[in-house]
Amino acid sequence: MIEMVVHGVTLDPVSQMPIVVLRAKDKEEVLLPIWIGIFEADSIVRQLQGVEPPRPMTYELTKSIIENMGARLEKVVINDLKDSTYYAELHLVQGNNLIIIDSRPSDAINLALRFESPLFVEEEVLEKSKASVSEEEDEEKKKLKEWIESIKPEDFEKGLS
Repeated sequence: MIEMVVHGVTLDPVSQMPIVVLRAKDKEEVLLPIWIGIFEADSIVRQLQGVEPPRPMTYELTKSIIENMGARLEKVVINDLKDSTYYAELHLVQGNNLIIIDSRPSDAINLALRFESPLFVEEEVLEKSKASVSEEEDEEKKKLKEWIESIKPEDFEKGLS
């Protein structure tokens, strides 16, 4: 597994859908873009910017429930890619018990940020994501891949605002 960090959130210039871009913690050239929903993207951006909602939103509520049950989020693992859909797991520890919960990556990333828990991607997922883009004959996808690889951190500030 490779530890990743949230590099930022931006908009796909073609579809105008949000993309969360993950970057390997120790290798800046390893990037993983994941298309997500607007509400999930907004929550990630709010958390990255340190904006606290006046009342608990879904992810703050979920974090509170987990903590009040005596558990903590040990880590998040993006563990599969099937038919252009990413899969993730929440690894919760409650006492001596490890509880693994299936999750959408956008929800898992939101919780990892709130718990300040590490985020990992299975190497096989990174390989599958490279293959799905490199085998794609669609020129738009190739241009988008080049665009994602050229994004600088300051570009994310323009993202969803």
